[in-house]
Amino acid sequence: MSNWSIDFSPMVPGPLFWVGAVLAAALVALLLVRRSRGALLRALSLAALLLALANPTLRQEERESLANIAIVVLDESMSQSIAGRPEQAQAIRKELETKLGGIGNLQVRWVSSSKPTGDAASGTNLFTDLNSALANTPPDRLAGVVMITDGQVHDVPKSVAALGFDAPVHALLTGRPGEFDRRIEIIKAPRYGIVGEKKELCERTGPERPVSGERNIQFRIVEEGRRSPPGETVQVRIRREGRRDEMRRVPIGRIVNAEMDFPHAGQNIVEIEAEGAPGELTLMNNRAVIVAEGVRDNLRVLLVSGEPHAGERTWRNLLRSDAAVDLVHFTILRPPQKQDGTPIHQLSLIAFPTRELFSEKINCFDLIIFDRYQHRDILQLLYYENIARYVDQGGALLVAAGDDFAGQMSLSRTPLATVLPATPTGRLLEQPFKAKLSVDGAKHPVTRGLPGSEATEPSWGRWFRQVDVVPSRGRVVMNGAENRPLLLLDRKGRGRVALLLSDHAWLWARGYEGGGPHTDLLRRLAHWLMKEPDLEEERLRATAKGLKLTIERRSMEESVPPVQLSAPGGETTEVVLDKAGPGLWRATVDVKAPGLYKMQSQAPSGPLTAVAHAGIEDAREMSEVTATEDKMKALVEATGGGMFWTRGGGLLSSASSTAVDLPRISMLANAKVLAGSGWMGLKDREAYITRGVKLIPMFTGFLALAALLALLAVTWWREGQ
Repeated sequence: MSNWSIDFSPMVPGPLFWVGAVLAAALVALLLVRRSRGALLRALSLAALLLALANPTLRQEERESLANIAIVVLDESMSQSIAGRPEQAQAIRKELETKLGGIGNLQVRWVSSSKPTGDAASGTNLFTDLNSALANTPPDRLAGVVMITDGQVHDVPKSVAALGFDAPVHALLTGRPGEFDRRIEIIKAPRYGIVGEKKELCERTGPERPVSGERNIQFRIVEEGRRSPPGETVQVRIRREGRRDEMRRVPIGRIVNAEMDFPHAGQNIVEIEAEGAPGELTLMNNRAVIVAEGVRDNLRVLLVSGEPHAGERTWRNLLRSDAAVDLVHFTILRPPQKQDGTPIHQLSLIAFPTRELFSEKINCFDLIIFDRYQHRDILQLLYYENIARYVDQGGALLVAAGDDFAGQMSLSRTPLATVLPATPTGRLLEQPFKAKLSVDGAKHPVTRGLPGSEATEPSWGRWFRQVDVVPSRGRVVMNGAENRPLLLLDRKGRGRVALLLSDHAWLWARGYEGGGPHTDLLRRLAHWLMKEPDLEEERLRATAKGLKLTIERRSMEESVPPVQLSAPGGETTEVVLDKAGPGLWRATVDVKAPGLYKMQSQAPSGPLTAVAHAGIEDAREMSEVTATEDKMKALVEATGGGMFWTRGGGLLSSASSTAVDLPRISMLANAKVLAGSGWMGLKDREAYITRGVKLIPMFTGFLALAALLALLAVTWWREGQ
């Protein structure tokens, strides 16, 4: 395509040329005012002179026209997946492709936006994805932007200037005007809470104190698209882990409180679900999931050392280094029967409060440790019975035994024997040995994967003393000298007991022969006794990342049964787990819909359950799902664009579930208003690139000189008449 134009390139500097033109005009005006002879000829001569100095050039350009670009943004957020909107959006796209394809010199770019992945509650961000597409789009070729959306957009710019381009924005709306929906709105929810905060610490069976307001969930039922009668209520179901579902009648629009439970450390989940209403868009946002982190309060540990010894400091340092543990430590410096005349104030820093510790306040402690302790009439037999009862009712006991456990004063010869998992034979094995994991120990979370246990012969340092016992119950997780039991773990009633049959763990702490994983072993042991969920040997656990659900099963058995997986809608499937290591099975499944998934599996101790929430807990794009033009209308109209409902209540929409009505599309060059009733416009940018340029001088050289001489000659002749 050729384009012709005239350019001027003055032979003198621009200011000088214009000064000369002004002087010439003034001179001609003076001649005309005085009616001088030959004034017109003189004016023509001056004009020819100025024209020659202006150096006019005829410019011929060979131009190649560039296509206009229209960007169509498809909203694929979660709110676009309900009430037949996917089919409607596809019908809009199909018809739009036809209409835009019929416009010449137009290139269409399609952009998918806000498709849910379940990774983050990002909302519907159409303009963010539009900006990414604009990075490769020349601004002078952008004819317009068309958005196919329900109008629930969360990143609408506040002004046209923030868009960064000069082109119309049009919105083709899915859904229908005046839609109705009911949803749950979470006003306030805790992010974390203390596990078991409702119970008084030292009175496990005592009365509950009121739950603090910070542990409450505040929510309300919101309806959009209709006005409910005053006082109308909705039935709400509240689901919590380990409890029956709670049913409530809740007034619409009123803020109500629900209790947030923290039954265990880690992730705690509460689900609130409101009953559906006839004619509402979707039931997906009738459910809200609150996830909060359970944090354990400081655990109270009572450590009683029967006598000062090298390993005493190991236990003390380990427990003191744990910020989650409050330690009370007593060391028996002298038994009552020892009489050597030493003044009492030089032997005891504080009297041993046996009655207070083992009778009045025994339930204050989460764990009691006897370290090289033997019965020497320091504790009455009644107190041992209290300790046994404490374990049976849910307490924890650890006996770290030395040669004391094999003698006549052994704790196994007291009423505490009813909770101990083994009986000493009276034989003391004093020989070097390396601790090794048993078959059960390779599976048990307390000992599984201890650093240095991978090889057939552990890389740990040796110990030199062990008490020989005959196990009566529980599990042997470590063996020692002569392959005899070294560490036993047992459950007694609601409590737990551990028996460590050597007092040489301190050799690992001192680094003897390279040391060993004393910190890992002893800390895991203490926390298993205090019922840390991550150390349960029989456990069903589930985690979700987006819409991928990972199910993990721990067990001491040789095989585990399949897991029953219940989806949010009630559909149940069976998941077979694959063995991932000793005592560990795992499977990862892809789920279709976000929501709360429940899992159940059988274990020797009874059914195991777990819950996990897949996807976004409270997706922003599902908080409002009714189609609207309010959020985008101001910006769209400011760009010259228009908002168009593609399905109303007319004959067309009732004829077919996928029928849509799109406006007529026109390409306009210089219009400022690009939308009207039943039509929308795109801006013709008339962009091009220049392939070649040809310049032709118009009044230079001999032509200009001949014209000037001819005019001067005619002027001289006229003056001579």
